[in-house]
Amino acid sequence: MPLSVSLQALRAFEAAARHSSFKRAAEELALTPTAISHHISKLEDRLNVCLFERRPRQVQLTDTGQQLAKATTEGFAKIERALADIQQLNEVMQISTTSSFAAQVLLPAQHTFAATYPDVSMQILSGEQANSHPYSIPVRLGNTQDVAIEDRLNVEQYNVFTGADTTALHDPSARPVLYTTRWKNPALRKPPLETWLASNALNRDNFVIREFDQELFGIQQAMAQNALVFCSELLVRGMCSSGLLEPVRGNSVTSELCYYIPNKAGFRTPNAMKFITWLEGLM
Repeated sequence: MPLSVSLQALRAFEAAARHSSFKRAAEELALTPTAISHHISKLEDRLNVCLFERRPRQVQLTDTGQQLAKATTEGFAKIERALADIQQLNEVMQISTTSSFAAQVLLPAQHTFAATYPDVSMQILSGEQANSHPYSIPVRLGNTQDVAIEDRLNVEQYNVFTGADTTALHDPSARPVLYTTRWKNPALRKPPLETWLASNALNRDNFVIREFDQELFGIQQAMAQNALVFCSELLVRGMCSSGLLEPVRGNSVTSELCYYIPNKAGFRTPNAMKFITWLEGLM
């Protein structure tokens, strides 16, 4: 069985080792020097080792004491960092997601979250690689078949959008520019452009097709050039509501992609639950 020792004794030992003084350790921990000495003596008895050489005006670590001091200092520092991270989570909630989702969905709607939960601060981190911070809430894009139903936020619907006159789409002599997406991650399912074309009795030869690795870039180029973009309805919902973009056909097509939060049910802090409830309503 593993050896059981008192956490308070380890704390007393770590402080005494760091200060080379029972008195200064006692001041730091709001104890008496006698209590510090008692804790350390019990720890030595429990381990059956000598951790300090006691001298009249100071104490000095033995070789064994130095070994334990290194481990306890590193251990308590790690615990303190974790506690600081958890405390920060309660003060500032960190959301990590793709650049497109951050720019097109979260940032435009952030003011509504702040109005609903004025006591919660949200920090949005964007990038195409999954964030590894243990306390951030990741909102990722994935394949529906790979994502548990309970973790999904939606199933992505796609359509072609433009801010320009759509008559060129019906002119057989014109080949308008159509932006679409080729993901950096080859494991992601392709946007269902072929399905959309077939459902509208069109083919790739009707367009000059150009690709970016993020939907955000295609949306920006379509706006700048009065071109067409094949993208997620979710990402341009706000632009359509404000009249900046409109679908060129009324019917969208369903993709094999979804936004999701891995292990969504595992985020049980009050702030995380507020954010997830808000996000589910938003989507």
